[in-house]
Amino acid sequence: MARYVPHTQADKEAMLSKIGLKSTDDFYIHVPKDLKLKKPLNLPQGKSQFEAAKFLEALANENKIYPTILRGAGSYNHLIPAPVRAISSREEFVTTYTPYQAEVSQGILQSIFEYQSMMCELTGLDISNASVYDVGCAAAEAMIVCCDKKNTIVLAGEINPQVVQVVKTYAYAGNNTVIQTPSKNGLIDADALVAAITDDTACVLAANPNYFGLIEDMDKVSAICKEKNVKFIYQFNPISCALMKSPGETGADIAIGEGQPLGMPLCFGGPYLGIMTCTNSPAMMRRIPGRIVGQTEELITGGRTGNRAFVLTLQAREQHIRREKAFSSICSNQALCALTAAIYLGCMGPEGLKEVATACTSKAHYFAKQLAGISGVSLKFGGEFFHEFVTVSESVDKILKALEKQGILGGLKLSKNEILWCATEAVSKEEIDKAVAIVKEVVGK
Repeated sequence: MARYVPHTQADKEAMLSKIGLKSTDDFYIHVPKDLKLKKPLNLPQGKSQFEAAKFLEALANENKIYPTILRGAGSYNHLIPAPVRAISSREEFVTTYTPYQAEVSQGILQSIFEYQSMMCELTGLDISNASVYDVGCAAAEAMIVCCDKKNTIVLAGEINPQVVQVVKTYAYAGNNTVIQTPSKNGLIDADALVAAITDDTACVLAANPNYFGLIEDMDKVSAICKEKNVKFIYQFNPISCALMKSPGETGADIAIGEGQPLGMPLCFGGPYLGIMTCTNSPAMMRRIPGRIVGQTEELITGGRTGNRAFVLTLQAREQHIRREKAFSSICSNQALCALTAAIYLGCMGPEGLKEVATACTSKAHYFAKQLAGISGVSLKFGGEFFHEFVTVSESVDKILKALEKQGILGGLKLSKNEILWCATEAVSKEEIDKAVAIVKEVVGK
């Protein structure tokens, strides 16, 4: 299918004739004359196709493109197999929207069903939606799902500050209280968590790996939640799931994650994909926002055919537009991003995803070891990590500027002497060694 099929003048006249109109102006014949423009808008003249292309190209050239990226902090630079972009950019996928009429939307409904099935397998939970806008949105929506008769949310340990901000914004609007417990050596302080949970606590949200890249003991967090009879929301990295216990295996009630690592480029922060899965308890499945697609059998006059069919299930769109009675105000979903994630997982398969995760952690540990071997640079935490880690140095600004001059986007500056680094499978050993050499030269000065 072609990406762009222009209408000829004959096409336009034929369509107008079919509906009994003479020109496109007739579409507005019922609009009062005093509401119509009396003169053209005060805007510059339009550009030709080639002028517009040149203008946009010049605008794009103002962007700083880094050949090497050593930063994560929520958005990660991963390799994307060619089929992912080739398939997801087809017109029948790019132009799809919310499938209200199941009988004419079987293709997009199936793609959502396949995505949901993969997310359930990845997280070890029973129900998946498709989907919310990003991980921050997923965290806030999960909070709403849990806040039924209780109104306090506990954020355990180190969670991405952007996620925290979104949760607090939702909480403010919903008259909920947010408590964030301190960390101990970069990890969740179990004693502080226990002390923070009260009779009004609805849920605990913890991230693994956490914002510093450290791997948390989520079994312990789950045990505390069960003992205190509060819901457990597990924020995960989908790539790390290939090497670690799934949220479901640790006893999570809801799992949330950022789907961007699954075949989506960095794209200046979006559009991204908020993953949400939950247990099959009625309290969870009927409150989770977004689209949920179910599989059934085609039914025609005389009985079932046995052919697979797909429908929106458990929720009606009206659930999300009933104003104060609605659990969520989300009426749409990130269908194209969800499809992209499904294509990526389909291309990689379980073993391919495990290879990516292994490469990430191997390169990150190599990178951390090389940096820690430089006099004047040290690792801030001693805990195990996935593909991110924090270093301490007195030359943070000089390090990052020196790397930038060589086309390397360094880690994220956390404070005047701390950097949060990241290494994925997209970074080569040679690039890591080059970065280490630059850091060593800067610190040596």
